[in-house]
Amino acid sequence: MRWTRYFINTLREVPADADVVSQRLMMRAGMIRKVAAGIYTYLPLGLRSIRKLEAIVREEMNRAGAVELLMPAIQPAELWMESGRWQKYGKELLRIKDRHDRDFIFGPTHEEVITDTVRDGVSSYRQLPVNLYQIQTKFRDEVRPRFGLMRGREFIMKDSYSFHTSRESLDETYESMRIAYSAIFNRCALDHVPVEADTGNIGGSASHEFMVLAQSGEDAVVSCPSCRYGANIEKATSKFFDADTQPGAIEELAPIHTPGTKTIDDVGRFLGKPTSQLVKTLVFQTENGAVMALVRGDREGSEIKIKNHLGVNMLEMLGDADFESSTGGPIGYCGPVGTKCLRVLADASLKGRANWVVGGNKVDTHLSGANPGRDFPEPEFGDFTVVFAGDPCPRCGTELQIHRGIEVGHVFKLGTKYSESMNCVYLDEKGERQPMIMGCYGLGIGRTVASAIEQSHDDDGIIWPMPIAPFEVVVTSVGKDEAVVKMATELYEKLLAAGVDVLFDDRDERPGVKFKDADLIGFPLRIAVGAKSLANGHVEWSLRKDRVKQLLSPEEALAKTIEAAIAN
Repeated sequence: MRWTRYFINTLREVPADADVVSQRLMMRAGMIRKVAAGIYTYLPLGLRSIRKLEAIVREEMNRAGAVELLMPAIQPAELWMESGRWQKYGKELLRIKDRHDRDFIFGPTHEEVITDTVRDGVSSYRQLPVNLYQIQTKFRDEVRPRFGLMRGREFIMKDSYSFHTSRESLDETYESMRIAYSAIFNRCALDHVPVEADTGNIGGSASHEFMVLAQSGEDAVVSCPSCRYGANIEKATSKFFDADTQPGAIEELAPIHTPGTKTIDDVGRFLGKPTSQLVKTLVFQTENGAVMALVRGDREGSEIKIKNHLGVNMLEMLGDADFESSTGGPIGYCGPVGTKCLRVLADASLKGRANWVVGGNKVDTHLSGANPGRDFPEPEFGDFTVVFAGDPCPRCGTELQIHRGIEVGHVFKLGTKYSESMNCVYLDEKGERQPMIMGCYGLGIGRTVASAIEQSHDDDGIIWPMPIAPFEVVVTSVGKDEAVVKMATELYEKLLAAGVDVLFDDRDERPGVKFKDADLIGFPLRIAVGAKSLANGHVEWSLRKDRVKQLLSPEEALAKTIEAAIAN
């Protein structure tokens, strides 16, 4: 393809509304154009990268035994009512009506449609297992769409769904999908890690996220360098040890006057104690009433873990207006002794401790010597805190590390959540009806392309991994010299004939403009043909990742380029 015949519009200025590197560079490089909040046009360069990734995804999905289909983006509300998610999904679900006033949604995901499809086409255990996938446009009405393609409202996703007669069969497909996902990200040359994750709105018994590691990642990823344990920060557990947790002599419950100490740090300073020896009180509102969670003073509570333990749909910090009436104590001084909260949770790190220091449910008052079972009912113990870097791994005890990551894939063991509610059944060997056991496997196409940029860029632009670069090579003619144009054209045509994905920058522009655009767009490999080098029988050959120029003969440059393209 010749640049003068293509549609490329690069920008020199940084877009004012660009939040992250990938969004800024994709807009400047003429790869995407914002149409509305969280909605983008994929311009030709951006679409080429999208299509290349889709081709890799299809190859690995097909290799893993999945079969492609295409479901509608617009789905009837009846299916979502049948599954129960019409009421539960929330405002991210874009609900629309047709001219007959019938309810539809723009699909954020396709569990309902695929379950309806399979229940209509599969009746016997002999037809299972089956794994179906699509690459389709989705829509989630994010309250604050941002980060370009990484948190848009309209986006492209590969989603697949498997149906089984047994948990063992599901485990086999789940593992094959995990391997396929790793193969996809490896082929894209992305540094990534699979981690245990929360199932969220999708539901199910287990899930893993695939995280591309990048400093700009919006998620924290916990990993063990020894045993390969990995988890999203929302799911991660640890076994942090505190020598002071051994029970000591039981003290009497006693009030402590603590004026002006509304935070745990204030209390620690006032008492001259480290916050690790204090108990912090968190209070949440749920659809079932207020809930109190007690954690060690130096730890942070995990709302996801607390929500999952309670099995509630809504969990948020209790508002100021309802605080004292719901808990029995004022903000900053509430605690478990005499609380009105019907349920009190306590982190496992507090189990076995004696003589807790807690809020006294009275202004400027805390209590020392508070002991569960004597001064207040025994709380529900569990893992309710966020993991910190340096905590011991829950499997091997090695110090855990925390990285930043971008979620690009998510796989779930759904079980019978949808098949039971939607009557997706099969006849087993005895002729008895059984619900199909399901798995689902999502991969963000646009997010993966954007994450490649987040992971690999510099001050001048994108540094594409060759497999998903819009073009593998750019041939640049420097100047209007007839011999230069002839050689550049010849190299371009020979690369095309060899099957290399090449762009010929044949514009009548200054060399500096051409080189800046090449760096901005991030073509992995560049051949520059200039009069001075060509007079000595050479052309300049360089890689975008290091930009070290090599003077090669045209034949050497051609051979080396073809070799590099084939290797990727």
